[in-house]
Amino acid sequence: MPYLKSASEIRSLVAKYTKVKTLWLDTEVADYDTRNPKLSLIQVLHDCTDLTGESVYILDVLEQPFIVEEFIEKIMMNSSIEKVFHNAKYDLRFLGKKQAKNVTCTLEMAKQIPYYILPLPNYQLKTLAIEICHFQDIDKQQQSSDWGIRPLSEEQIEYAYFDCIILAQVHLRLLELTQKLNFDAVSEDLSLLGAKYIELEHQWQLVKSEFEHLQERVKQAMVAQQLSETPNFKLNSSERTTIKVPFSELVRLVETQNVNLDFDITLTKDIQKNLGDNIEQLAVDISKTTSLRLISKQAENEE
Repeated sequence: MPYLKSASEIRSLVAKYTKVKTLWLDTEVADYDTRNPKLSLIQVLHDCTDLTGESVYILDVLEQPFIVEEFIEKIMMNSSIEKVFHNAKYDLRFLGKKQAKNVTCTLEMAKQIPYYILPLPNYQLKTLAIEICHFQDIDKQQQSSDWGIRPLSEEQIEYAYFDCIILAQVHLRLLELTQKLNFDAVSEDLSLLGAKYIELEHQWQLVKSEFEHLQERVKQAMVAQQLSETPNFKLNSSERTTIKVPFSELVRLVETQNVNLDFDITLTKDIQKNLGDNIEQLAVDISKTTSLRLISKQAENEE
């Protein structure tokens, strides 16, 4: 778990990293809750099989913006190196932003996996590490500590290098789960798929019906008991005001008051019917889309 502070050591390591295929990275930020956050640490792992942390390097860049710029140029902008982060949008604020190439975000990967394959309450790195990689006793207390102080505490350094380890393991596990989403549509067994679909459709109708009924009962009970919050729910209310005007009145106002309302509107089938052949006098922009709707024959027969 090397902790590098000197510019020469960091430059030497960055030069080695330009030749690797994948890097797992994390950052720690000083003054993160202010208007002027500063990058404090860059943690890098290049060996995903390392569970000890020996391959994790911690780069202290708090007062070395020139080193950060070199890291961005040689690593982040290098499209031949895959950079893996969790919640990459946050880290990229300090590491190249839109200049960064070939970035993988495990948060976005997790979101793309259907809930029935990855049934989790949230997609935080800690949750993923515990639930799909079976890590235990993950302490995130140091996450909100002061990363602007020097020297850093042993607890902070321990926390900093550990995130890269669990990030790499989470990434590998998500890649495995993603494989379950791959299928060959040409060779799919439609008989098996159809049977499974009908089975789940029936279960879904039962659950949906019960869920909607319970939801309405809870809302009515909270209103009747004048409660806006319970241990399980919050009840929010909102009002929506809709303003309607005859189209002819709107046209008259635009013409008489010289109001600029030059924007496209969608011509519904009713409007098109009322316009008739007059539609040919308009500069219309026509686009076509195709949507597919799956209807089970069993449900169709019951209608």
